[in-house]
Amino acid sequence: MTKTILITGATDGLGKEVAHRLASQGNKVLLHGRSPEKGQAVLSDLVSATGNNTLEYFNADLSSLAEVKKLAAGILSSQQQLEVLVNNAGIGPRTPESTRSLSKDGYEIFFAVNYLAGYLLARELLPLLKSSAPARIINVASIAQAPVNFNDPMLEKYYSDGLAYSQSKLAQILHTMDLAQQLEGSGVTANSLHPATLMNTKMVLDSTALPDSRTTIDDGANAVERLILNEDMASVSGHYFDCMENAEPDAQASDPQALNKLRELSDNLVAQVI
Repeated sequence: MTKTILITGATDGLGKEVAHRLASQGNKVLLHGRSPEKGQAVLSDLVSATGNNTLEYFNADLSSLAEVKKLAAGILSSQQQLEVLVNNAGIGPRTPESTRSLSKDGYEIFFAVNYLAGYLLARELLPLLKSSAPARIINVASIAQAPVNFNDPMLEKYYSDGLAYSQSKLAQILHTMDLAQQLEGSGVTANSLHPATLMNTKMVLDSTALPDSRTTIDDGANAVERLILNEDMASVSGHYFDCMENAEPDAQASDPQALNKLRELSDNLVAQVI
């Protein structure tokens, strides 16, 4: 049975490969990107390559929460069902000397794009996911994790790209655990994963802050595809996977107080701008 699947960051790297695989199997894949020209080109290429005419493209700059909300509204108004949400889009460390940057809303850029955009998108799309149940939410996180600093979440006092990236990724995992608890019994599951270490993606290859690539996009796509389609994963929720293996994330991910603090912080940040 085919599914309707939204993949953020689907015009390059891991997201594009996963989209290609799913489209080849006849699924209705909703592609997200932030460049209309590139997005339409990727859409055309995937339709030609797979023969799947159900694919659609949605544009949004995830550094703007208003655009994230507009993306969700576009999905809600155009789709009758949504069985899978894959929060894959993200940015990685740039150079060892990179200075702190802000999103369009004035938030630390890694926290905004890697975490907060997916938080809002999931929140907005939950009604459709619930009505389409069984459904799955998959957050593409990382083995690079650092506890969220609730005293300085925007990292104004001490900053590095590596710290900002790692904090945003643990925030994703915390959010996944929180979602799994909230959605228990709803038919919607939530899981996160580290797909593969230092894949040969543009993010890794363009960075001077990261070591050389060690794995391939195919390796990561295998892990993501498993969480999307594998029937053995249908009732699994609230887990973090290191590639194909169930794993333990940073201890903060299982701290109930941290879950509550992150939810409150996230709601407040979103409420300030939309």
